[in-house]
Amino acid sequence: MNATVHGISPWRGRAAAGSAAAAMFLMGTLAPVSDLIKDYPVYGGMAVRYTMGAAVLVAVCAAMRLRFVRLTPREIVLLAALTLVGLVLFNVGVVEATRHGGATLAGTVLGAVPLVLALVGGGRPTPRLLAGAGVVVVGTTVATGLGTGGPTALMWALFALGCETGFSLLAIPLLPKLGAVRTSAYVSALAVPMLLAMGWVADGPAMLRAPDRGELLGLAYLGVIVTAAAFLLWYFALPRLGPGRAGLFAGVVPISAILTVTVLGGGPPSVGEAVGALMVVGGILIGLSAPQTATGTTRSKSPSKSSTRSKGIEVGLSQGMANAAGAQSAPAVEVSRVNAPATGGRGL
Repeated sequence: MNATVHGISPWRGRAAAGSAAAAMFLMGTLAPVSDLIKDYPVYGGMAVRYTMGAAVLVAVCAAMRLRFVRLTPREIVLLAALTLVGLVLFNVGVVEATRHGGATLAGTVLGAVPLVLALVGGGRPTPRLLAGAGVVVVGTTVATGLGTGGPTALMWALFALGCETGFSLLAIPLLPKLGAVRTSAYVSALAVPMLLAMGWVADGPAMLRAPDRGELLGLAYLGVIVTAAAFLLWYFALPRLGPGRAGLFAGVVPISAILTVTVLGGGPPSVGEAVGALMVVGGILIGLSAPQTATGTTRSKSPSKSSTRSKGIEVGLSQGMANAAGAQSAPAVEVSRVNAPATGGRGL
């Protein structure tokens, strides 16, 4: 990293790069760690997770002296849609993809988030971007056909990918007003009553129970590390690297998923999973290496309004990674979104 990146020093550039890599690595652990709580009631477990994450993020808001911001009715609807799609339904997709096909497939598919955002962000995609997208599609097919995933697992993984994309798109109108930390805290807190209501409908009183030791550790990890810490790491990196360079680190997500599965005792990935994951990483790097302007956005022949919208979508990447409150998200994943120059820091 050199001093020409947004005018920052080499040391700060390296710190930002390390922060982006760490955020995406944490987002990649989402699917494998979710496998630890696969027997815990889905909605109740997510309510516990986001309660933990919201508590951490509210504490960060207090430490930063960020005051409550009053929202308009339209902004409240956007925030609710953002929470439902980007957090609630996204995590259901991740859990079900992991349950039906293993964590490596879920992590691999979610690694395609940056390219999906670029393709749906308006403007004419460059040939290099389209080539990268093609490699990602082939890599996902290899991971599914030659790995442990099947059609059901792939469907849930693609569903999660769509939700993560929606998380970025729905967040763009909110971030200039709320900023990264507040947006992450708000959606995490709003997700709790949504998940409790869904849990009551699905499981009744059984939606919550005392977790065993492994489940408690998994829930705490997802709440504090993937939801809160990954968000803050990602938003430290975004304004310093710019969305184009920061987006390259999304290639860390599938690698992290594979490594986490191995560490948790799931054994090494199959040849198909490993090859597919590497192909997805290669496709992401090809697509995100498209020529950039001085502002770090992908060149396009479309009008400046489309270019501005495309940049906003790239900046909105997560998640969390929600995604990581990744993300992601986060995401990827994950995969929590921001007006980077204005806030100095999303919730992934």
